[in-house]
Amino acid sequence: MQLDAIDRQIIQATQAGLPLVAEPYLALAESLGLTAAEVMQRLTAMLDGGVIRRIGAVPNHYRLGYKHNGMTVWDVDDAEIDRLGAAVAALSFVSHCYRRPRHLPDWPYNLFAMVHGKTAAEAEAQVAQIAVLLGADCRRHEVLYSSRILKKTGLRLS
Repeated sequence: MQLDAIDRQIIQATQAGLPLVAEPYLALAESLGLTAAEVMQRLTAMLDGGVIRRIGAVPNHYRLGYKHNGMTVWDVDDAEIDRLGAAVAALSFVSHCYRRPRHLPDWPYNLFAMVHGKTAAEAEAQVAQIAVLLGADCRRHEVLYSSRILKKTGLRLS
């Protein structure tokens, strides 16, 4: 897909987020001298063309009070990982879950799931719930707790 100057303006105007108003696409359109329908049509085309992967909320967990955020890593049987990963991803408190390759002998973990708790006990309870769900299919696990936010933005056009 070839981007024109208007597409670039839309990307630049939205890459830090949509306006926090009742009608963000209308506000964006007005700021660019376009109609809301034209903005929506161009965003849809960029989504369909793969220029934009998704439009979604990016919560700042720390600002929402979730100070105990941990990437849980699990060593599960590769033959069962699709089934287990789907079950873990369906848990309401898991924000994202995915498979990664092992790096033996130092890193045996192949299933990753992010949990968020307002307290350490809440996060630990979530980890325990995942452990129960995985049961005997899990050989071992660890939790890597966040200590600070390093990056919370996507690629930016200048």
